[in-house]
Amino acid sequence: MVGAVVPYVFFFDFFATSGVDLAGFVAVAFVNGAAAGFTADLLITSVLLWVYRFGRKDGPSPRSFVLIKLLIGLSCAVPACLCVNARSAERSG
Repeated sequence: MVGAVVPYVFFFDFFATSGVDLAGFVAVAFVNGAAAGFTADLLITSVLLWVYRFGRKDGPSPRSFVLIKLLIGLSCAVPACLCVNARSAERSG
């Protein structure tokens, strides 16, 4: 739940002050070394999550995790993926 709410607090704050400016959003995501490092880390982790889920044959469709990542965020998609994997392991276990 926290992984779904916390990112939106920051997103809504940005969009409330800057309007819906996607180019501006991307620009400030890389505004300095610290921000660029966090952004790069999130992007790399997102790609790895997608590769991991698309590489697995068990469990639900990876599209659901991609959708969660794109609409909510990585901090919600990763726990959802781990939860589904744990339940799948228990069933097959």
